[in-house]
Formats: sequence, structure tokens, C-alpha cells
Amino acid sequence: SLKEIGIKRMIMLTGDHQNVGDAIAKQIGLTEARGNLLPEDKVDAIKSLLVRDGKIAMVGDGVNDAPAMALSTVSIAMGAAGSDVALETADVALMSDRIENLPFVIGLSRASKRVIKQNIWISLGVVVLLVPATILGLTNIGLAVVFHEGSTLVVVLNALRLLRFK
Repeated sequence: SLKEIGIKRMIMLTGDHQNVGDAIAKQIGLTEARGNLLPEDKVDAIKSLLVRDGKIAMVGDGVNDAPAMALSTVSIAMGAAGSDVALETADVALMSDRIENLPFVIGLSRASKRVIKQNIWISLGVVVLLVPATILGLTNIGLAVVFHEGSTLVVVLNALRLLRFK
């Protein structure tokens, strides 16, 4: 599912034995697995991935993941089984242990970003039109206020579309 939404590389950083990591990576379709890692090794791995790729999202659930999560561009904690340290460090907390919800979270995040940009353009567009129109006397202040408040409703309704995201 992650590959379908454009995630190209998925790397597992684990403290488990390399053979276990390789077996799980093969089973679930990960790009790479790095095993036998201590927390500081995970931090070093994230640093090198950041240098190479620029942006990194990390999913973790434990105390051992928290230092590396703090360095990543976006960190996602697995909520129900996650340690308090991982939850506090994370930018996003999934409130279940179902990692299969991750594509939904990424999709919702992308949709939210699009809606935020749309709402900014709507708001700025209305202001750019109303301020000069009011100053030049093309409209009275009362009508400008009504139009501005109407645009606020449009922005809210546009944001509410995210509730229907699948």
C-alpha cells in the first residue's frame, strides 16, 4: 500500500538479529533491513539517510526508537503499544497498533496539506480583492465584511471535506 502511494524506499531498523530483520523485510516487501542495531546505531542510520535522501519519516514504538525518531523529518509513534518516550517524541501518534493504517495517515496528511494551501489562497484572494475595492470606493465596508465572512464559511466547508477522506 505504501508503494502504491509513492513511498519508494522502506527500511527497517531493528535491534533484532539481522536474519529476523531480513525475513520480515522480505515477507512484507521492505526495501532493506538493518539488524543488530543499538539506539545510537539507529541515530547514525537516520543521520546517513537524511544526508542521502533529505527527508525521512520514521515509525517507531519504543524507547530505543525515540532518539532516532527525534532526528527524522517526520516521526510516527505506534500508539497503543508505544512507550511514553516514543509518543512524546513523535510528530504523529497512531492510536492503534495497526501499521496498515499508515497509508491512510499519509494520504490524509497529503490531503490536509492541499486543503490548507487552497484555504490560504481563498483567504488571500478575498483580501486582495476586497481591500482595494473598499479603498477605491467600489464597494462599501458593510458589503466587504459580509463577503469576507462568507469566504470564511467557504474555507471552513472546504476543510470539512477532510472528514470524508477514505
